[in-house]
Amino acid sequence: MARLLARRGKDLAAVVGLLGVALAIGLFIVQEQRLRVPLLEEQPFVVKAEFPTAQAVVPGQGQTVRVAGVRVGDIRSTSVEDGRAVITMELDQEFRDLVREDASAFLRPRTGLKDMFVELDPGTKAAKVADEGWTLPISSTLPDVNPDEVLAGLDADVRDHLKLLVNGAGQGLEGRADDLRDVLKRFEPTYRDLALVTGEVSKRRAELKRLIRSLNLLNTELASKDEDLAELVASSSKVFRQFAAERDSVEGIARELPGALERTRSAMSEVRDLARVLRPAADELRPVARSLRGANEAVRPFAKEAAPLLREQVRPFVRAARPTVRTLRPVADGLAKGEPGLTRSFKVLNHLFNMLGSNPEGREDPAKRGRDEGFLFALAWLGHQSVNLFANADAHGPMRAITLGGTCQTILGTVQAVPQIEQLLGLSGVLTDTRLCGGIDLDQRVTRTSVSGKGR
Repeated sequence: MARLLARRGKDLAAVVGLLGVALAIGLFIVQEQRLRVPLLEEQPFVVKAEFPTAQAVVPGQGQTVRVAGVRVGDIRSTSVEDGRAVITMELDQEFRDLVREDASAFLRPRTGLKDMFVELDPGTKAAKVADEGWTLPISSTLPDVNPDEVLAGLDADVRDHLKLLVNGAGQGLEGRADDLRDVLKRFEPTYRDLALVTGEVSKRRAELKRLIRSLNLLNTELASKDEDLAELVASSSKVFRQFAAERDSVEGIARELPGALERTRSAMSEVRDLARVLRPAADELRPVARSLRGANEAVRPFAKEAAPLLREQVRPFVRAARPTVRTLRPVADGLAKGEPGLTRSFKVLNHLFNMLGSNPEGREDPAKRGRDEGFLFALAWLGHQSVNLFANADAHGPMRAITLGGTCQTILGTVQAVPQIEQLLGLSGVLTDTRLCGGIDLDQRVTRTSVSGKGR
């Protein structure tokens, strides 16, 4: 055996080398065809998708599954279940948590020869992660649409007009490729904005679904309320007719509107100036506003304690006082009318009392002479001197002696008219004295004689 190996060693090495090269080439081809090598590569994550048609989908030809243009797996097989095409997709294990139950899939051609691939939208994070073997429903998938399918939906006249349109567009654009390119360049910002809009719309897919469902429910409910809708339309027609009848008034309002808007603008300018002035005051009031909560908490026990008093004492008193208040209302109205005069009178009295009570020198040095005392000091002195003037006194208090004069006849008539005055003034002695009035009887008339006497 060793002799044989020594003689055929080169041939054996060449065979082993060829086997190694063949194995490497086979492995390369398998990898390029995206076939998985058993025991060397982990098993893929399998999900399925239902399509109305799987036209041009050929498993084993390198057709892939892509997310945002990035390959995440391959198409393993196709089958028919309940009249629908089911495409089985093998995703790499690193993408097993990518697909959600609200995902969607679309068949797209990679080349003009219909080399297809599956464009997969994995869904949102709000949905549950798809399990192994989960099938994407047909409501979330769309097949590739061929141009002949679009044209087949058109009738002969429309196709003829479409041909004329295409031919006319070709004739119009002949030799003007540069102009068309410039026009398309000018539309590039619009395309970018449209891309942003469509991107945001795709992000709001769940909201759009809810919107469409809500609109469907609304339309269904409206369909069952045809009589109410008819009544609404009739009422709206009456309202619009009334609006039409008030056209002149509306036109008048419209004519007055510019002036009103101008005045409003002027008022808003003044309000803006006022706001600038009020802002410092408002800033100063903020600490007060913050402290109001504590003040309210402090006042709350008082309010709870005062509530029964208001309910049980103050409210009955107010009810009982209402008749009196109604009676006093005319008096209060009169007092209100006379209030200006009373105010002036009390001001004068206040000035008088202030003048009487004024003593600018004070009473710090009673021994000081030549001091100008106030009127109250003079009033006290006046009262003291008045007592001295009326030194005579009886049971009725001090009296000042006075002298009365008159004829005897006048005195007699006064006594006869008012007998009490005779006792008060002591006129009996004057009339009965023989030296004054001749000692006449009080009941007799006397001759006119001048008389004088004293009385108190």
